[in-house]
Formats: sequence, structure tokens, C-alpha cells
Amino acid sequence: MSLTFYTNPMSRGRIARWMLEETGAAYETRYLRYGPEMSSADYTAVNPMRKVPAIVHDGKVVTECAAICLYLADAFPKADLAPPLDARADYYRWMLFAAGPWEAASTNRSLNVEVSPETSGMVGYGDFDRTLDALLSAVPDEGYLLGPKFSALDVYMGSQISWGSQFGSIPKTLRVEAYLERLQSRRGYIRASELDDAAMATYGPAG
Repeated sequence: MSLTFYTNPMSRGRIARWMLEETGAAYETRYLRYGPEMSSADYTAVNPMRKVPAIVHDGKVVTECAAICLYLADAFPKADLAPPLDARADYYRWMLFAAGPWEAASTNRSLNVEVSPETSGMVGYGDFDRTLDALLSAVPDEGYLLGPKFSALDVYMGSQISWGSQFGSIPKTLRVEAYLERLQSRRGYIRASELDDAAMATYGPAG
């Protein structure tokens, strides 16, 4: 079995790194700098979008953070990061909500792109406030997004909540902050952060 992880410490690769650490799987990291390295012929063969992260697991390529989280949860079932098949409605619903409506709404907000009420039906998320309210409705008072048990959903959507809170698109309510404290105290999160933070000197903006 081989598992190769392509990333940059200043990218959404931090989400995939956290997920990898939660699985406990052995993997090889290949850091890529923005620019020519991500646009090289070798890496374009892995991901024609020329962006990170990506994983190659026994010859199978997976890109897009949400897909990587879903894939790794199934590829390494002993880590117990996905609910049983008959209990995955909320798991899929919120994973793809975070990857779709929330990602689009928060990106547009950061770019100062305003969608008019007349065209709101075309963008898939309606408007930012509606999407934010939906996201906040999923944040638990205790435990994790699916209940008392941590899952891959907490890695992906929890990362989105963390970044939104950090950059101001999500309010730092007591409930949000308590949820993020639970996530960030996990050993997998701490280990992943240590690895990526250590790589910043070489592969970050000054690299």
C-alpha cells in the first residue's frame, strides 16, 4: 500500500493533512510551491487543476478536500471516522453543504461579490446571511457535528468554521469557540498543525 500527499502549508492541504493524521495511516508528503512547481507536467498529470491538495492511494488519485476526507474515512475504516451507511444523511448533507454553498458564499463575500436578490437563485446558496444561518444551525452545543462522536465531517466543516471565525466571516460566538476548542485539542489536529507550521519556513511565502 502506498499513500502520497501533495500539499503546501499555506493551502487547504492543511485540512487533508489533519484528516490523514486522524486516520493514523502512513503517508509520504510532497510539498509543492505555488507557481512552476504546481504547474509542472508531473503534477499536472496528478491534478490538472494545478492546485493542492491531492492524494494518490495505491495509484488512485483523489483531489478536492471534501472528497479526500470522505475517501480516507472509507479507505481506513479502523479509524472510525465515518458513521454507518444507514446513518449518513447528515454526514453527506453537511459535508457537501460546506464544500458547495458555504465555500461559494464565503469566497464571494471575501471578494466583495454581492449577489442581487433577482439573481440569488442562480448561485446555489441564495445569499450569504441565509447560508451563514444554516451553517451556524449545525454547530453543536456539545460534542461534534454528528453527535458525541468525532468524524471526518468535523475535519472538513470544522476547518471551514475555524477559518471563517479567524477571518471574520463567522461570528465568534461562545458555541463556535467551544466547538473549535474541542477540535483543536485533538492529537491529530495538533500533530498536523505542527507538521505544516514547521514547513512554512521552506514552503511558505518566504520559501
